[in-house]
Amino acid sequence: MPLLIILAVVIFVILISCIRIVPQAHAYVIERLGAYITTWNTGFHLKAPIIDRVARNVNLKEQVVDFPPQPVITKDNVTMQIDTVIFFQITDPRLYCYGVENPIMAIENLTATTLRNVIGDLELDETLTSRETINTKMRAALDVATDPWGIKINRVELKNIIPPAAIKEAMEKQMKAERERREAILIAEGQKKSTILIAEGKKQSAILDAEADKQAAILKAEAEKQSQILQAEGQAEAIRQVQQATADGLTMLKEADPNSAVLQLKSLDAFAKAADGQATKIIIPSDIQGIAGLTKSIAEVASKN
Repeated sequence: MPLLIILAVVIFVILISCIRIVPQAHAYVIERLGAYITTWNTGFHLKAPIIDRVARNVNLKEQVVDFPPQPVITKDNVTMQIDTVIFFQITDPRLYCYGVENPIMAIENLTATTLRNVIGDLELDETLTSRETINTKMRAALDVATDPWGIKINRVELKNIIPPAAIKEAMEKQMKAERERREAILIAEGQKKSTILIAEGKKQSAILDAEADKQAAILKAEAEKQSQILQAEGQAEAIRQVQQATADGLTMLKEADPNSAVLQLKSLDAFAKAADGQATKIIIPSDIQGIAGLTKSIAEVASKN
């Protein structure tokens, strides 16, 4: 009886050990009697006792490997240290398990050799300014090389590019000289713009002054013109009023129906006013001389009476 109990317990333990649950983003490589038989994906699985075994638990997530700096030589014979970061993912667990002995070490060595080949075709300045080109070339080369291993290279990044100390010092001096040159150019451009703005301001001020003088001259001429027009209109109004008064006088004289003697006396009055001027000689018509004789006769008659 105790033997049966022990046997039942052993069988139960063996059955429990044959049950496997594969977690998400993982895969189990199964071997039977030492030979690959299948790959288990996520879920519940049951293996044959004793003859089947889980050869490897493969992580299917994207993984990141940071390799130490590798010495490389550029086309112009400058030695520098470059460290890379590889982003990869296992796409075929079977090839990953049986394709290469140590996949990570293989990728590291392959990365170093590929990096030397790519950098060897570039000069120092191109290496420092062509990171994206280097990353693309390395990713393409590594992806082709690791495909038989069931590995997909998603991305390659140059983490650091460390040039020699002498080159680094020369680069710093070059950068300092470039910054000073740019500063001098900016100062010169600022002074040039300032001079141009000052000249434009003076030009604009001169234009405004000339425009103001022109407007002032126009207003002055218009004022003088208006004054002359008003003076002419005043003189014309005065002449009109004199003429109107004369016409009114003649009209009144006509309405009074004067005789010839009155008209002749008016003529004498007009000549008397003319004599008040600066003339030195006055010519009197014969009709007015007759009036003078008439006036004398009237005076004699009046004295006799």
